[in-house]
Amino acid sequence: MFPLSSAPIGRFRSVFCSLAGVVLGGVVLAPEAAAESPQNPWYMGTMRMEEVWEQARGEGVTVAVLDTGTRASLPSLEGRVLEGADFTLGAEGAHEDATGHGTGMAALIAGTGAEGGIPGLAPGAQILPVRVGTGALDFNQHERWVQGIEYAVESGADIISMSRAQANPGPIPELEAAIASAARNDVLIFASTGNSGDAANTAEIPGASEGVVGVGAVGRGGGWVDYSTYGPQVALAAPGDEVPGRCPDGSYQPACIMEEGGTSSAAALASGAAALIWSAHPEWTKNQVLRVMLETADGPEGAERDDFVGYGMVRPDRVILDGEGDPGEPDVNPLFEEYEAALDPPASPEPEPEAAPEPQGAREEGGDVLEVPLAGAEAASGEGGGGVGPLALAGVVGVVVLGGVAAAVVFNRRKRMT
Repeated sequence: MFPLSSAPIGRFRSVFCSLAGVVLGGVVLAPEAAAESPQNPWYMGTMRMEEVWEQARGEGVTVAVLDTGTRASLPSLEGRVLEGADFTLGAEGAHEDATGHGTGMAALIAGTGAEGGIPGLAPGAQILPVRVGTGALDFNQHERWVQGIEYAVESGADIISMSRAQANPGPIPELEAAIASAARNDVLIFASTGNSGDAANTAEIPGASEGVVGVGAVGRGGGWVDYSTYGPQVALAAPGDEVPGRCPDGSYQPACIMEEGGTSSAAALASGAAALIWSAHPEWTKNQVLRVMLETADGPEGAERDDFVGYGMVRPDRVILDGEGDPGEPDVNPLFEEYEAALDPPASPEPEPEAAPEPQGAREEGGDVLEVPLAGAEAASGEGGGGVGPLALAGVVGVVVLGGVAAAVVFNRRKRMT
């Protein structure tokens, strides 16, 4: 059997690093006409993020980042990263990240931009780091994905972001079951479609898997970039070119602009956009969040969708600022209606009114709220970085926090289905 690539799929070519930035002609700038820079990339102005953040910042939403780990110590991610889990061989903890890929994706979702770091679309969201790769070749990559998805669902994540891709080896029942579990539990999964659009253009999983929202990459102005893998699996698109990231020397502070961030960056930004919308409308189900994302996207010229950008580039500002998009039926998935209806039991999440916050502390098993320690809190697993091993996953409902730990966050806002 041929080996399956476990490498993340960003195309990280940094072209400049600047605190002041430059003004590029013809660009729609942020409301205060701030110059473009790694802290104010082109799409921030297009999406009117300064105005959006006055309405929503991602609070109350947890995004699980299944990647190479997340460095919680970065100033831009301070206070945003939960303990998480590490499912890699020789697990070192979810806050270890040898390649920096997962850290960059987490920052594009929830980075605050502090000290010149990477800014995210949803700086109020929480990141649940789930380490499923190290950058090394992995013959069993899909097994890590299964464990990671199951852990994210059990831990109460609202969104799963997967900037990962591999050739489709054929049906993988365990992966299909994990994706189905996410659907039943009202969890959105976004995944990059791949970077082979200018080569073999091979449909890759999980972005091409049923039940997963495949995200392609666009450049300035929302046009398709030729490396972005295309096909019927592309549902949405997000910026992939000229996005903030690591600098050529591997540093994050200050951030640099990457000429080609790839569909990895696009999937992370789509996840951040979903987090913003969900925080503005916490009563919606995943189906409603996804529906308004499709309806308000910057679609391809002359068509509702195409195989290059799907329904178009995500525009959370149109939902939050302009009130565009009809959320529609809560239990009907706009992309996977037949797929979800055929699940046994079917996926049919119902919206739930916002309830008063529950006090932190112990709860009965089987309740609706899970407690997960913030980065740095001591967990009972004793895994160093808070990792939960594969054998410990079965039957685990939450993370048990040792007495005396001060930092814990209750983040599961919606009722989980059994």
